[in-house]
Amino acid sequence: MNAETLWLQERLSKLGFDPGPIDGLRGPRTDAAVVAFKRSIGLRARPYVGPLTRAALMPAVQKRSDLPWMAEAAKMRGLHEQRNTAALRRWFDASVSWIDPRDIPWCGAFVATCHRAADPDIDLPGNPLGARNWHPWGDKCDPVFGATLVFWRISPNHWAGHVGFYYGEDDTHYHVLGGNQANAVTVTRIAKSRLLSARWPIGVPVTGRRILLTPGGTPISTNEA
Repeated sequence: MNAETLWLQERLSKLGFDPGPIDGLRGPRTDAAVVAFKRSIGLRARPYVGPLTRAALMPAVQKRSDLPWMAEAAKMRGLHEQRNTAALRRWFDASVSWIDPRDIPWCGAFVATCHRAADPDIDLPGNPLGARNWHPWGDKCDPVFGATLVFWRISPNHWAGHVGFYYGEDDTHYHVLGGNQANAVTVTRIAKSRLLSARWPIGVPVTGRRILLTPGGTPISTNEA
């Protein structure tokens, strides 16, 4: 039995990816679960478990402990609208719990539930399911870790949009932690040119900062000794 393989199997199982028997022995079912997990979060779908995969599998240990909505968002990472429908519906805030994520776009439901988990009394947009309804919500801020980012879809003037949380950025894209991204809770890259606004909860100090990443999601060090 290998302790690292045992941990890997336990994490995959907890996130809804069947690794077979949780016995610490790496076999084809565990490899298949690794591939499925990596595909669900946008990583190269292969059984190799490197630092990015391990980081994605880690239980929520937040870079910003003062941002409880980001801690809540990270806990749900990897959940899929088809595979984890019941779990998502149980988790959704009461204001959006009626939706079936297989039928209705749920990026707004994800953001609303994370903010409500952080502050049960927080005011949400009148219809939090509409991504663009988050555009005037809260206070305007710079795109920093934890900010609610609102994007246009189809065209800047079209009603369609997307909403998620700033997780980092590279030269051309924001890395967004959000729901309904490849039908799951993932971190995905969205072009900076599509950003409509960055928003922050009213009355909460803006403590986030810019997080510089490579396009592959690896942090870029800015503090070499």
